Amino acid sequence: MPELPDIVVYLEALEQRILGQTLVRVDVATPFLLRSVTPPLASVEGKDVVALRRLGKRVCIGLEGGLWLVLHLMIAGRLHWLEKKARRPTSKTLALFEFSNGILTLTEAGSQRLASS
Repeated sequence: MPELPDIVVYLEALEQRILGQTLVRVDVATPFLLRSVTPPLASVEGKDVVALRRLGKRVCIGLEGGLWLVLHLMIAGRLHWLEKKARRPTSKTLALFEFSNGILTLTEAGSQRLASS
């Protein structure tokens, strides 16, 4: 499981990459990743990132309009940053967050898919 220092490092890296950027598109590979459907996930698309925080071992992405995406990396969750012109994500991608300047993906290392079950 990612430890607290790992989450802090993720937040520092995300601050440089997505703070102030527009979240263009969200694609979730499995509905089991969602813990809330109100408001609909599509409502975050087109919103600018205005804040980044940590809530325990969760990465919180604040969007304009008071919306938040909260990512729990579970045991083997990993975030990956892809430049806009980079190759597209692999089949191991559980969620994709396309920003105006690049793509953030959530994957899970290992053969068991704990987050998606």
